[in-house]
Parts: sequence; structure tokens; C-alpha cells
Amino acid sequence: MKTKLISAAALVTASTLAFAGCAANEGGASTTTLTGKGASSQKAAQEKWVAAFQTANTGVTVNYAPDGSGAGRSAFIAGAAQFAGSDRAFKDEEMGAGKFAGCAADSNALNLPIYVSPIAVIYKLDGVDSLTLDENTLASIFTGKIKNWNDAAIAKLNPKAKLPDLAITAVHRADDSGTTNNFTDTMAQLAPSVWTESASDTWPSAFGGEAANGTSGVVGAVTNGTGTIGYADASAAKNVGIAELLVKGKALKPTAEAAAAILDDSKVVAGRGANDLAYKLDRTTGGAYPAVLVSYAIVCETYKDANVAKLVKSYIGYIASADGQQAAATSAGSAPLSAALQAKVKTAIDSIK
Repeated sequence: MKTKLISAAALVTASTLAFAGCAANEGGASTTTLTGKGASSQKAAQEKWVAAFQTANTGVTVNYAPDGSGAGRSAFIAGAAQFAGSDRAFKDEEMGAGKFAGCAADSNALNLPIYVSPIAVIYKLDGVDSLTLDENTLASIFTGKIKNWNDAAIAKLNPKAKLPDLAITAVHRADDSGTTNNFTDTMAQLAPSVWTESASDTWPSAFGGEAANGTSGVVGAVTNGTGTIGYADASAAKNVGIAELLVKGKALKPTAEAAAAILDDSKVVAGRGANDLAYKLDRTTGGAYPAVLVSYAIVCETYKDANVAKLVKSYIGYIASADGQQAAATSAGSAPLSAALQAKVKTAIDSIK
């Protein structure tokens, strides 16, 4: 089901959306409904973006269904969504002209970063108000090698905490998830001796744990459980404990500033078109919070329908603008794109046909 997400508090004037170019309801465009599907991590930001855009463009309806990154990519491939939200970009083997039903036959997709956010390690452990975990300990918990909260490795990192003799319930995403891809990539880069699997959208079955659907499902399972731990976009980590990650001897919290730092030190995937901005994150940079997701808007280089292209350029253009990025930062706690990256994304959006 495609769900229309609206936040009544998100009210802006049309002038605020000037970056987006002509309003989509101008110029006689016949298409006035835009359909997107994908990353649940973008849910809070999309609520804000949709309401702001529709307020400034009263003849337009934007529907975004936060059904998960995998669902978004599948819908975009099938032409069931005109853009996808995804916490990972399409892989090289998934790209190529003729693979996307809503795009022109000779068109590839574009992966455009629009939402940068830390992934919080969340937990529910009565009597423990603060928790620090290093790379190997965190990986050992999620692989099932550390099974109890009073394990010596956890106790050593948290000497002041009263850790109970209680089994750990590690909660992961049940669905095809870009958040899982980024979290498992973090483990693979930082704790390769413990985490022996490659980054993946799906949770490795060998590691077990409790599964829950979507970001809200993981947060709910952790919040309502006892001795639980999981991972979720930081914007959704409410009323639950958030662990610090000890990386190279430095305890780091999942802040927007820390998320932005890692993107500055990473590079785009080599061999893509000039306007494709898929990133390969370097999570080993000292001082940067490593569990970070870069969420993308996936669009066509050229759409079959020129009116759809106009509407996509207008909406995604607003999202990537300084105003759109600040709106997401306010509502979801995400890290605004740097001015340099905003300019690159704008150039890519302007190229859409």
C-alpha cells in the first residue's frame, strides 16, 4: 500500500522551494501525482518534504511508502514507483540501460544521495543507562558469540555498569534492508576477524537473532523487550538506550556531525556516469562515527514520460536543496549535505530528461 505521508507542521512558502525550479503544476503538465517507495529510514524526512512540497505546489500529490529499501528498488525496476528511496545505491550489476520499466529504453538509473544519517545501536537493559561497545564486542554480540550481558568483554568496557546475568536478544531487520547493508558493512570493515560475512541487505542466517520488519519493527522489538539490542536509523531511536561505539580508543555517539564527517572522507564508486553519485564509504577513518547510512533517491536519467521527469526534478530538487536538507535535519536529525555535494546533486538533477 502506498501511504501518503503528511506532517501538518511542515509549512513553507513557494519561494522556499525555488531550488526546485518551476512548480510541477505549472506549464500544463498532465502528471500531478508522484509515487515513491523505499527506505523506512527516510520516513520522518519524507513526511516533512512531502508536506512542504505539496504546500508550495497545491496541485501536486506526492505519495511515499516507507516499505524498505529492497521494496523501493524492486518497485522502481518494475516501473511501479517513479523514484525509489534506498539506503544503498544500485550495484554495478544492477545498473544498465533497459533495466528500468519507467525509464526510456536507452536510460540508466541515477543514484543521488539525499539523506545522511548515523545508525544507532539501541538497547533495552534495565538499570543500565549508558553502554559502550568496541568493534569486536559489538560484532561478537550480533554474531551470537557473546550471549550474556555480564560477559567479561562487555564488563571490561563498562566497569561502572551493573550488568545483569541475562541473555542478550539481538534484533535485526527481517526485510531486505539498506540499513542492514550499512550496518553489516560497518562490521565487515571494522571487525573482520569476528564478522566473517560480506555486507548484505539481508541478515546472515548463520548469526541468528530475532527478526523484525522495518525500522519501526526493530525499534519496537528492542523497546518492548528485556535485554534487547538492535540497530536503527538514529531518527527513530526514541525512548530507548543508545550505545557509544569505541573506535580506535575514542567513544563516539551517533550524531549528525559524525555522519557528515565520514562522507567527506569517502569517494564515489568508480566507473559510473558523471552524474551518478553512489558512494563507497570508508568506515575506518579515525574520529568518524562508522555506522552511517547514505540514503539515495534513485531516478531515471531519462523518463519515458516527460511530465514525470519534470515532477521528479522538481521534488527531488527540493529535497536536495539547502532548504530541503535543513528541513530533514530539523525533523529527522540527519546531516545536511555539504554545499559542494549539494551542487553535484543539483547538476545531476538538472540533467534528468
